[in-house]
Amino acid sequence: MTTASLQQLPHLVDAASFRTFRSASPRWLPIALDIARGHGLDAGSPHVFATGTNLVVGLGDKLILKIFPPLLRAQFVSERASLTQLTGRLGLPIPEIVAEGMRDGWPYLVMTRLAGTLGSEVWPSLPEPQKERLLRQIGETIASVQRAPPGELAFIEPRWDAFMRAQMQGCRARHTRLGLAPKFLAGLDDLLRDAAKLIPMDAPPVILIGEYIPENFLLACDDGQWSLAGLFDFGDVLAGWRDYDLLGPSAFMAAGRPGRVKSLLEGFGYTTLDFTLKRRLMALMLLHRASDLNSHICIEDWQERADDLVELQDLIWPG
Repeated sequence: MTTASLQQLPHLVDAASFRTFRSASPRWLPIALDIARGHGLDAGSPHVFATGTNLVVGLGDKLILKIFPPLLRAQFVSERASLTQLTGRLGLPIPEIVAEGMRDGWPYLVMTRLAGTLGSEVWPSLPEPQKERLLRQIGETIASVQRAPPGELAFIEPRWDAFMRAQMQGCRARHTRLGLAPKFLAGLDDLLRDAAKLIPMDAPPVILIGEYIPENFLLACDDGQWSLAGLFDFGDVLAGWRDYDLLGPSAFMAAGRPGRVKSLLEGFGYTTLDFTLKRRLMALMLLHRASDLNSHICIEDWQERADDLVELQDLIWPG
């Protein structure tokens, strides 16, 4: 028995203590490598990923080990079920589960490591036509994921109707705390009244990844043209109304550019952008579980360019 095999992952009571533990990789990397060796995997050239939510280490260039703290067990359930359900159903590569298990109450997955360049490294420097091209591919990918039967993901918690109602109840307090300008807060009550009618609560659910953002996909370049090459990170999957997954690329990537917005929506399957769709998207953006408009809307001077939520939705989704 090795010394590492005698070490234990700790019992952590809150997110702050876990973040502190995650940042101290010498404390947990020997345990991660012991897990890898226990599955007969090569642990000779590990690479610790400093970003992300969980403990993540690359095992060579072929595998990833992801260890989830007990307080984030829901992410393990989501990731495992999503990868199982979507395997073989998409045209885009996603990780495949190689092994799984539990160590000291911490569940883990060993997954294949996808090839490609992280989207966030490439996106800012791409010329506009390539950004539009990629947004069309992202729209197509969202639609492809949503065509897959949800399987057990249809029952993942929280359920869509309960999730939406809880988000609506906490919406004003959340955005007040995050410092949303009073001129936008003033329109919240009207928007939430509209949201209750515009957002289907009991439609057949589709798989929602929740974060189609450059940090969660890989790109590859062929003869100067960049394309989507892989999708990963399925820890925040929900099942619910399809438009929810348009919010990440709308906020972080489309940046209110008409060509980008049109490409994203057409790739997804929307040929018209009317007031009702804009209003629903604006409501969902404010109700998203990670919503923080001041940090997430990538449109220069948007706070000065819009006087209320109606003008803001026209700014984010022009056309």
